[in-house]
Amino acid sequence: MGGCILVRNLLKRTFLSVLSALLFLQLWGCSTKEFAETFSRIENSIKEEIGSEYRGAEDTQAVWEDADIEKKPEEETKVSLAENFGVNYAYSTLDEETRIVYDEVLDAILSHEEEVSVSTVDTKILENAYKAVCADYGGLFWVSGYVYTQYTRGGKLVGMDFTPKYTMSHEERIGIQEQIDDSVEELLAGISVSNSDYEKAKYVFEILIQNVDYDASMENNQNIISVFLSRATVCQGYACATQYLLNKLGVPSTIVTGTAEGESHAWNLVRLDGNYYYMDTTWGNSRYLDDSSQIEKYVNYSYLAVTSEEISRTHVLDSSFPLPECTSMENNYFVREGKYFTEWNPENVGSLFAQAWSQGGGGMSVKFSSPELYQQAIQYFIADQHIADYCEKISSIYYLEDPEQYVLTINFV
Repeated sequence: MGGCILVRNLLKRTFLSVLSALLFLQLWGCSTKEFAETFSRIENSIKEEIGSEYRGAEDTQAVWEDADIEKKPEEETKVSLAENFGVNYAYSTLDEETRIVYDEVLDAILSHEEEVSVSTVDTKILENAYKAVCADYGGLFWVSGYVYTQYTRGGKLVGMDFTPKYTMSHEERIGIQEQIDDSVEELLAGISVSNSDYEKAKYVFEILIQNVDYDASMENNQNIISVFLSRATVCQGYACATQYLLNKLGVPSTIVTGTAEGESHAWNLVRLDGNYYYMDTTWGNSRYLDDSSQIEKYVNYSYLAVTSEEISRTHVLDSSFPLPECTSMENNYFVREGKYFTEWNPENVGSLFAQAWSQGGGGMSVKFSSPELYQQAIQYFIADQHIADYCEKISSIYYLEDPEQYVLTINFV
């Protein structure tokens, strides 16, 4: 082997709290003089303030701290907005009544309506519709929650209004949208709608990680403004931007939320060539999992197009709508790129490391189908230093272990 190799393990996972998705829903009744004899009015404020706590609000209000999620509705007497804009997963899981409200909610937000009547008096249906809209539409950067107003007659609910909580005027929204459009055009310049679904997903994954840093202090980090205008965000911004860009390229994607390593988190469900996969752009940023690394930021492909079983090793879903069982490996990054190994073949694995080394450094990641193969690779290439058999004159490497996804990454320095 020719001497000893300086081996440094960069395995360090620092998981920041990047998302809180808590629901605080409390109702207070109040009667107005105008409707004293026949109506009582109940008004509730539902507001998005990720990572903060309920602070009280007015006597007529309650606060809902909600994760940015997005989607749309449908009406019985007109073509559904969901159908107009393509297939939206969260929408597809809703019953007919909730779909109608979903359409009404989305139409109100897109039209920047101050207040609209909805086709339900059930606050849970409205809540589910709004959350589905947010799951399907990552680009609604101008809205952050809603207020609903219920009307009763003789003690019976007879109507409900939906009032979006806008963070800016319509004019301000138009100006910011133009800036976002310019940024998106620049970012998508290297891909076309004619590319394959896998190529589009991989491109979006890479372009966001390469151009957007993880920064919990960035303003507007719960929406796409931080991504496209500031180029720094947190998991919610990454998930919204991933959905937004994939939608532009014709790839169905939905934002999902839950926890990862015990911290609140957001990522994406995507459909590639008819099969569903999970995709976590935040975890694809090497700086997120290893913020003290001495090497430059790189793309970690361990969470590009993974199965339900794979994502469940580190992520726990907490969704208001049912999610599919993702079992296909066809468009997994390592499978598509020839870096996935189902049996022990050190020569083929070593040749991948040799290729990366001969090209002037950088790194190479390989994935194994079982923890036994993964541990065997670590023992052979790292502990026993057989990496030197394939990389001539190598003297120092950094390596990253991912025991949950059975991925070994070697970075050459």
